[in-house]
Amino acid sequence: MATLIRSKISNKLSNAATTVTNKSQAKVSGMFARMGFQAATDEEALGFAACDDLDYDHRQGLQMDILKNEEMAGEGGGDMVGDGTMEGDSHYQRDGTGPPSSASKDGGMCNELASQDKPKITAWEAGWNVTNAIQGMFVLGLPYAILHGGYLGLFLIIFAAVVCCYTGKILISCLYEENEDGQLVRVRDSYVDIANACCAPRFPALGGHVVNVAQIIELVMTCILYVVVSGNLMYNSFPNLPVSQRSWAIIATAVLLPCAFLKNLKAVSKFSLLCTLAHFVINILVIAYCLSRARDWAWDKVKFYIDVKKFPISIGIIVFSYTSQIFLPSLEGNMQKPSEFHCMMNWTHIAACILKGLFALVAYLTWADETKEVITDNLPPGIRAVVNLFLVAKALLSYPLPFFAAVEVLEKTFFQDGGRAFFPDCYGGDGRLKSWGLSLRCGLVVFTMFMAIYVPHFALLMGLTGSLTGAGLCFLLPSLFHLKLLWRKLLWHQVFFDVAIFVIGGICSISGFIHSMEGLIEAFRYNIHD
Repeated sequence: MATLIRSKISNKLSNAATTVTNKSQAKVSGMFARMGFQAATDEEALGFAACDDLDYDHRQGLQMDILKNEEMAGEGGGDMVGDGTMEGDSHYQRDGTGPPSSASKDGGMCNELASQDKPKITAWEAGWNVTNAIQGMFVLGLPYAILHGGYLGLFLIIFAAVVCCYTGKILISCLYEENEDGQLVRVRDSYVDIANACCAPRFPALGGHVVNVAQIIELVMTCILYVVVSGNLMYNSFPNLPVSQRSWAIIATAVLLPCAFLKNLKAVSKFSLLCTLAHFVINILVIAYCLSRARDWAWDKVKFYIDVKKFPISIGIIVFSYTSQIFLPSLEGNMQKPSEFHCMMNWTHIAACILKGLFALVAYLTWADETKEVITDNLPPGIRAVVNLFLVAKALLSYPLPFFAAVEVLEKTFFQDGGRAFFPDCYGGDGRLKSWGLSLRCGLVVFTMFMAIYVPHFALLMGLTGSLTGAGLCFLLPSLFHLKLLWRKLLWHQVFFDVAIFVIGGICSISGFIHSMEGLIEAFRYNIHD
């Protein structure tokens, strides 16, 4: 009996000592995190320190959860504060603030452990996702880019593929740091994490805000483009009907309004494969028609000179057709063999370059100076109606993907950011969407409709988006982040490539944005519809 009592007392004392030690260590960890030591820079070797801190936080969070469960079972909850978290519990909050891990934006310890059980994707599946992103509907505007750029536009399609492939690789390299054994360890998970690491410790959240704003603009503009192209295709498919392009855009928006009620993309994702296959079939049909008129191809119309005023718009169109960087970190993190990422990027962009170049060239050779903003509008009436109906169906089914992504970014940034949001949560305690939250979603759908009605210019909008956010996310930010985070490890030619891409991307972005805005203003002033 005495031995049993001594054993219980010894266990209690041991648990109490361990609890005190863990609390003090967690407080010190939180103090250093609040002082800004989460910045991962090569200059101070803080990348490896951040990796160590991640590993410690994971183990610390697990120990604290075990201790908390023991205290709750043995003493009715123990030393808890506020929301049920033990005082000084780190739970992997890098900035020292925010909710516990189970409610944090990044998912925390429990979600990370659960994610280890999620099925990983192969390099082929990852390549399929990248192909879907860079071989979408927006290749329909590439022949219009050849119209104003000639052979230089064709060269730009190849150049953009090479640069976007390179910046995608260096963006992923920014996710990793070397440990003391010289092995690369993944210490960041997303584009936002990379941006925040570059701006820390002075402005630890600035980079993430910039990336989020760029992402929201690109996603919303993509939704607008889907509505614009739907109205354009329907109007040109049935020109004899007394329905204007704007009216068709309103009808398309009415069909899309149920997107506001989406809770997840499970139902929509079932159609993604079918839509992509349909799009490839449509491309083949267009190319087959162009090849049937090969005898009439206007090779003499393809020039080496460029339209100085409209060629910068073509640059934005081409860049926008290659944008995929925003989801590459998540894609690479879910691959079975991340070492195959570089190879996957190579063959996907080589394939995209060949297919886009051939599609743009043969389409332009077929219609030459008559090439329209959306190339299917050049097809004969019978074929055009069939092809355009398939494209409209694809556009309407593709709309929910960027819309839902934009809604998620907006909700997490402004409504759910761990108690630091600007507005109250738009979800109730039971997880249901509040009425005003639903109104905001409907308002976003209606906003895309109004933009499509008053700015019904597919090529100009595509060029504007590519110049504003596409160049930033694909050219400027990856090269800048690569220089900032890995400066001391870069070879001279890597520094040269990064600086050259940043300078060229900046020039193209500014010139494309200015000329796209001028084109939109001119179209609006003179009421130009095509």
